[in-house]
Amino acid sequence: MDFGGGLERIAAAAQGDPDVFAIDIFADTIGLLIHFSGKEYTDSRYQRSFRIVADHMRAATFMLEAGVRPSNTERGYVLRRLIRRAAQHVQKLGIPSEKEEDSMLVHCAVSFIEKYKQAYPEFQSEDVYKHITEEIWKEEERGLDVDSEGFKKEMDKHRALSRAGSEQKFKGGLADQSEKTTRLHTAHHLLLKALQIVLGPSVKQRGSNITQERLRIDFSYGTKMTPDQIQEVERIVNEKIAEELPMIRSTLPKEEAEKLGAEHEFGAKYPDMVSVYSLGPKDASAENPQFDKAFSIEFCGGPHVANTSELAGTFKVKKEEAVAAGIRRIKAVLE
Repeated sequence: MDFGGGLERIAAAAQGDPDVFAIDIFADTIGLLIHFSGKEYTDSRYQRSFRIVADHMRAATFMLEAGVRPSNTERGYVLRRLIRRAAQHVQKLGIPSEKEEDSMLVHCAVSFIEKYKQAYPEFQSEDVYKHITEEIWKEEERGLDVDSEGFKKEMDKHRALSRAGSEQKFKGGLADQSEKTTRLHTAHHLLLKALQIVLGPSVKQRGSNITQERLRIDFSYGTKMTPDQIQEVERIVNEKIAEELPMIRSTLPKEEAEKLGAEHEFGAKYPDMVSVYSLGPKDASAENPQFDKAFSIEFCGGPHVANTSELAGTFKVKKEEAVAAGIRRIKAVLE
């Protein structure tokens, strides 16, 4: 029955949050705006601008993919107004330099292309990608002469960022596969499960980024964590490190992995056979993974350490903060 709820409202309701902009599809774009502006989405002075940029640039991206071009008539005028109004609110957010302001809308479009290209294969076309980003860039020139060489460099940078983002979907958000990054990737799995134990099973991952220096996880949760909750999360992670648990990789049919309750990215499409990493128990092995006794199970492409004893450090949360309504972020290290 069509009751007029809309996909975004249904997703928001499923998350228990009335803010449709707190759903996963907008998380990367709003995260970019937070990063470049230094403003918080939860600040009532700027929240409307965050929402307008995200909403208008998603609409503009799909219109451009459909072949619409900015113009002064009909649907082209609607597209032009969407882009220019988004640009006005980028300015209101105080994006610091003109160069970043002009490329900010392209960054937003790229984030939507990456989010939707699995469901809409047409976004995977290099020609479509080029058309969308070039048209947005040109509409931001405001009649000025074009720096062709500078434009080419920026376009190459955007393509590189896009490809890197796509690759990271299969690497768990890893910046590289160094020993330090791999250790933090395994700690990331421990952290997600510890958050679910402390805050409740409704906690789901909404993004991650892992470098050699620190791990970062975005997760669904409505309020700021208390110091006691953070301390308990740290305790659980360090306890599991001390238990010297094996990290077991298994290849399973997707349906079987889902029945096991393996964590996986919201909205992501997976092949019929998937890679799953399970943590523990102590006597688990590739031949006998003992999923029913595992501390955590996740869809993941790796890489990971073979055993938590290799983490060789104390897990410490360095920062817990809001990213968007209903989305929190933790940055943590192994000291």
